[in-house]
Amino acid sequence: MAEEKQKIIAGGKRKTAIAKAIINSGSGRILINKIPYENLDFFKKLMIKEVIELTKRVLGKFDFDIKAGVSGGGEESQISAVRLAISRVLVKFTKSEELKRTFSNYDKSLLVADTRRKEAYKPGDSKARKKRQKSFR
Repeated sequence: MAEEKQKIIAGGKRKTAIAKAIINSGSGRILINKIPYENLDFFKKLMIKEVIELTKRVLGKFDFDIKAGVSGGGEESQISAVRLAISRVLVKFTKSEELKRTFSNYDKSLLVADTRRKEAYKPGDSKARKKRQKSFR
C-alpha cells in the first residue's frame, strides 16, 4: 500500500467570509476557488504574495500546493480570509516556530482573526448608532 501524502487543513474568517485551505507538498501552486491566484486583481494578488514572500524568506523555498475555498462576504473580506487560512496552514504544515514569529511580527492579522463584526440595529432605529433627530419648532 502506498504511503498517504500529508494533508493539513486550516481555516480563516473575516467578517462573514469563511475560507478553508488544504496544503500538500508540491510545486508552489495556489488555487483560490479553483482559480490560480495570479489571475486576481493586482492588490489582491499582492496580499497573497506577501505570505509567499515571507515564507520564502524564512524557509528559503516555497514548494507547497495550496487549494483554498472561500464563500460569503465581499471580495476584500474573502481575500483576507484566504490570506489568514493560507498562513495558518503553512505554519501548521511546516511546524516552523520561526515562520510563525515572522508572520506575527510582520502583520498580526496573518495568524489571528479579526473578530470585529457589524453592530446590531437598535430597536426603533434605522441604524446601529444613528438616532432619529427631533426638531422642536
